[in-house]
Amino acid sequence: MLDIFIDADACPVKEETFRVALRYDLRVFLVANAPLRLPPQGRVELVVVPGSFDAADDWIAERIDQGDIAVTSDIPLAKRCLDKGARVVPPNGRQFTPANIGAALASRALMQDLREMARADGTALRGNAPFSAQDRSRFLQELDTVINAVRRGR
Repeated sequence: MLDIFIDADACPVKEETFRVALRYDLRVFLVANAPLRLPPQGRVELVVVPGSFDAADDWIAERIDQGDIAVTSDIPLAKRCLDKGARVVPPNGRQFTPANIGAALASRALMQDLREMARADGTALRGNAPFSAQDRSRFLQELDTVINAVRRGR
């Protein structure tokens, strides 16, 4: 069964995901560390996982399955989901795949090292680019594409 799992804390595309899921009549698990507002319609289940920062990630990784979709920008969680045969669409719409997740993990580790070095010597680094309307549009298009691909068995 095709379900969508949203790593909901700080996810900028929750509402968009709800709308797409409603159109396809898909179940959505909104997984967060604190209660969040649910849409008035659709098959959305709020899962509040207290505890560590990674508790939501662990809940998703333990339950996601082949053919499901994760909405997350968390690269280690994306890897865990891909390892289980799920598809991963981050909010920017640039899908994580088995072919690109290794590079994403390496880039994440490199940036973490650079941030630590910069912090140690007082250098300021730029953060991520702000989330844009183009990112939102790309996300909607990619989520729709992935849902249709999963439904067709691709």
